[in-house]
Amino acid sequence: MKINVVTMFPRYFEGPLETSIVGRAIGDGVLDVRLIDLREYGIGRHRQLDDAPFGGGPGMVMMIEPLAAALRPLASTRRALFTPSGEPLTQATLDRWAGLDEITLVCGRFEGVDQRVIDGYIDEEVSIGDYVIAGGEAAAAVAIEGIARLLPGVIGNPESTASESFRKGLLEEPVYTRPADFEGASVPQVLLSGDHGMIEEWRATQRLERTRLRRPDLLSNGTELDS
Repeated sequence: MKINVVTMFPRYFEGPLETSIVGRAIGDGVLDVRLIDLREYGIGRHRQLDDAPFGGGPGMVMMIEPLAAALRPLASTRRALFTPSGEPLTQATLDRWAGLDEITLVCGRFEGVDQRVIDGYIDEEVSIGDYVIAGGEAAAAVAIEGIARLLPGVIGNPESTASESFRKGLLEEPVYTRPADFEGASVPQVLLSGDHGMIEEWRATQRLERTRLRRPDLLSNGTELDS
């Protein structure tokens, strides 16, 4: 799979692209990430990328000309802009993106992007949460890792991605490993019983209960009936 990243700060990705699952996916040739330096498309001698908003107001706005020039050659790809006003990035989003041959991730900055860029060159707007950060680079790094771990051959045991949080709309159950007792804190006895039927029943109950307590919004679509 190929991921294009349009960014003002390509060096931001030096660490994330070399580390852990993402670095392994790239090294194995499963994933190809191309960093597109938006500054190369900047206007004038100073490679300007932003300007004051029409109508006044605080902050600066990313200009249309550099982004249009960078995104036109990528019109055949799915182009996603990271912005606080976008749709939430969910596991379903990552599943869909991982099924593509190529996607373009666009990192917003400043007070936002000229709306004409969104209207003419962006296929979807995405947000990683109800908060504001300096730019879309961190969001793009999150998406790249989320996509990489879904690609064939990247995760050693592919079943691990099928039973984790947000699959079937539930959070993952608590997990434990050795030792069975640590300073008086013990592993639930059912996990040591060897009874796989009871263990799966316990896990299902824990998934539902944890979701009810922490993310009841995930159950609003009747997910609890499927557990």
